[in-house]
Amino acid sequence: MTREELLSYLKTHPRRIVLAAAGTVLATLLLFVFWTVYTYDTAIEHDKAEVFIEIKKGSTRDEIFRKLADEGILNGTWAVWLYTKPQGDALKLKAGEYRFPSPISPRQVVEELVKGQERAVKLTIPEGFTRFDIAKRIVASFPVEPPLDEKEILGLMDDPSLIADIDPDAKNLEGYLYPTTYSLHISTGPAEIIKKMVDQFRKMWRPEWSARARELGRTPHEILTIASMVETESKFEAERPIVASVIYNRLKIEMPLGIDQTAVYIAKMEGRWDGTINKSDLRSRSPYNTRRFPGIPPGPIASVSESSIVAALNPASTDYIWYVLDVEKNDGSHRFFVSYPDFEKSKRAYQRWLEEKRRSVREEAVPAGASQQ
Repeated sequence: MTREELLSYLKTHPRRIVLAAAGTVLATLLLFVFWTVYTYDTAIEHDKAEVFIEIKKGSTRDEIFRKLADEGILNGTWAVWLYTKPQGDALKLKAGEYRFPSPISPRQVVEELVKGQERAVKLTIPEGFTRFDIAKRIVASFPVEPPLDEKEILGLMDDPSLIADIDPDAKNLEGYLYPTTYSLHISTGPAEIIKKMVDQFRKMWRPEWSARARELGRTPHEILTIASMVETESKFEAERPIVASVIYNRLKIEMPLGIDQTAVYIAKMEGRWDGTINKSDLRSRSPYNTRRFPGIPPGPIASVSESSIVAALNPASTDYIWYVLDVEKNDGSHRFFVSYPDFEKSKRAYQRWLEEKRRSVREEAVPAGASQQ
């Protein structure tokens, strides 16, 4: 088509030209809208899923999006900027320390920024942990600068003022640091962490338990001490009242409790626990040595669960004096005895089983091809 023919066509068909141009613009606009929505909802992979990304207070929306694009969380800023621009000041993006999972879409990123996110530490304290175990766990869980000091944390745990109203006899917070999982900001200090654990214990402790302790002729301090021994002796909730009954039966006849976990506690207190109960541990003159001294030890030896407290307050009615691990079940449960000869027979079976396990471990530890003579 010549120039003259084109001009003639434009003059004679202006409506078609306008419609064609409008159609092109509309198609382009629709494609652009589709691209924006598609990009906004398309998740992308990135390598920062385990990294905390700080969004500083006072950052503008553009600064936040550029930072996240630079970190690879966003695949550019155009789509997220265009999609969020119409919301204006109604869209509030919060400062904080964020971990964005991979893959994640720009829409999900914006949703996280609207909700807000702070750097949280999951601090899990298992049932049966001592305050020495807890202090180590706190140090390991909070990698801050300067590093937390384990001795300083233990010093804070030696102050019983937080539970003076419940237990005026307490010398430290052993037993009152409730075992559960805590979600804490990385900046939370040891004193606040300890207070949260004690507060959780206080929420769990019921006033009627103090009344029940008085019915038994015991103080809350003594009940918690008995509960801590039950906690460390049995992992089965159904078995704990029976273990508690053995403790009460021995106390009644002034027989040493013989709880080996008190020897472990002594070793931890003295900083020499190596994972094995030695004969020297059983000869310790510490008042916590329930092999050597009758009666209840001076205080709790571990953090306790609610079920162990309930067992200490409501022991089963039995005549049992002895118990030993049930090697036939081999699941951590125990066999209980009234008769000492029956107990000794089961104890010998347990000792044979234990020696066999130790022998297997030693044999597995010998390198392949090494002489075993």
